[in-house]
Amino acid sequence: MSYERQREELMASSSGQQIPSSGPEREMLRERGQFWTPAWVAEAMVEYVLAGGASTLFDPAVGAGAFFLAGKRVATLLGRSITLLGTEVDPKALEEARSNGLTASDLEQVRITNFLMHPPDVKFKGIVANPPYIRHHRIPIAAKEKMQQFGASVVGEPLDGRAGIHVYFLVRALQLLDSDGRLAFIMPADTCEGVFAPSLWRWITTHYCLDAVVTFSPKASPFPNVDTNPLIFMIRNTEPAPLFLWAKCLEPGTDLLKEWTRAGCPAEGNRTIIVHRRLLAEGLATGLSRSPVPEGEQGPALGEFATVLRGIATGANDYFFLTSSQAHEMGIPHRLLVPAIGRTRDIEGDTITAERLKTLDGLGRPTWLLSLDGAPMESFPKEVQAYLERGEQMGLPGRPLISSRRPWYKMEVRKTPPILFAYLGRRNARFIRNHAGVVPLTGFLCVYPESEDPQFVEKLWRVLSYPGTIANLRLIGKSYGGGAIKVEPRALERLPLPEAIVSEVNLVPPPRPHQLQLDSLLLVR
Repeated sequence: MSYERQREELMASSSGQQIPSSGPEREMLRERGQFWTPAWVAEAMVEYVLAGGASTLFDPAVGAGAFFLAGKRVATLLGRSITLLGTEVDPKALEEARSNGLTASDLEQVRITNFLMHPPDVKFKGIVANPPYIRHHRIPIAAKEKMQQFGASVVGEPLDGRAGIHVYFLVRALQLLDSDGRLAFIMPADTCEGVFAPSLWRWITTHYCLDAVVTFSPKASPFPNVDTNPLIFMIRNTEPAPLFLWAKCLEPGTDLLKEWTRAGCPAEGNRTIIVHRRLLAEGLATGLSRSPVPEGEQGPALGEFATVLRGIATGANDYFFLTSSQAHEMGIPHRLLVPAIGRTRDIEGDTITAERLKTLDGLGRPTWLLSLDGAPMESFPKEVQAYLERGEQMGLPGRPLISSRRPWYKMEVRKTPPILFAYLGRRNARFIRNHAGVVPLTGFLCVYPESEDPQFVEKLWRVLSYPGTIANLRLIGKSYGGGAIKVEPRALERLPLPEAIVSEVNLVPPPRPHQLQLDSLLLVR
């Protein structure tokens, strides 16, 4: 099959890979982190790398061979020959590479080995990759510890345990990048949004030159069926520069991305590629995955007016979060239950009321949290003791989160928050006024205004429900596929509130105590 035919088929399927939506096959993809790069993206990345004059192209995660195919195509157009080198841990992936049209000679210099643990002992002028995207909670503890030791030895400080394998692939590959060499990696946005990101990028931008970051609009995502927001990082092993180019691709399957990189990544862009020339310091502060912040969007942070805590983590919602009929059937006294909300979709609009709780209860949705303190089991009514014994028979005390509690059934407690935040959503991340007196589970964050004065709370609510405030979530949230964002408690406290609406409602921070007393919010018992 000709390369052009291969490319057409890859373009037609967007990524050259049929991604199952669920089931064992989908789970296998998650375990291996194997999501193949579409030809239109692979060629753009290779164009950048080979523009530096490299005669070899090294891919540390060859997989189905997208970059090798792109390398052959680009080298032919440039009238050059290149040597294809790489590593791959999964021999079955190379079988797919052969079926995609790569020959035995194309793959003869691919080593079947673990790139992180057994890297090549030479450096390369050109490196390109879509490293395996395996989230941190899927990495065995022993492997994670080895990677953290490696990261600390290179970066100079341990990277947070939430860094995935893809992050360490980038670090290892940069180690192998020769002087004046070029590297192009396509990676998830958590590479520059995670807790570990400041340490990682401080090291990268101190030792290397960040030429460009390419982002994609949700419509243009190279991986439309994968819950991640991909970015391309283009890096040279030369003196760091104070400026870099930040680009956004607006259309999928476009040759204009390749034409842009072939032209040397100009600052002008084209009808499909929007380009900004940005200060490195600003980009790192704003977030490399995020657009430059227009004038007027930055204002006082939410943390000046409120404290944010995550919702209650039960460790077993199906056991602790009950419907009224379940609680009645088990004989659990009402005094041991607190009204709660667990799913964002159970709240319609931006307000939760007692009437809505009644409706949910009528629909058979759980609305009551079993909230026990640390008293001995025998001090509870017999019906509750029987329910707790059932929990022990189910193995609940051995579950990771629950096993840290003493006793295992002692529930976290929160003061009822006047405002909730639905922190994970594609188009419906929002603040919610809590008129039902519920405590939220981990599908929400709790927003506690610094003053309980009703007027202050209402002013803050007006600011938080303002569309400009919601739009600013993109400045502090972690981005995922399809436009989804996730916001952690400390990040939400950094949310900039638009100056105009803050002034309009006359929202003024109340005097704060020298030390915030979280006990009043956590209700530690």
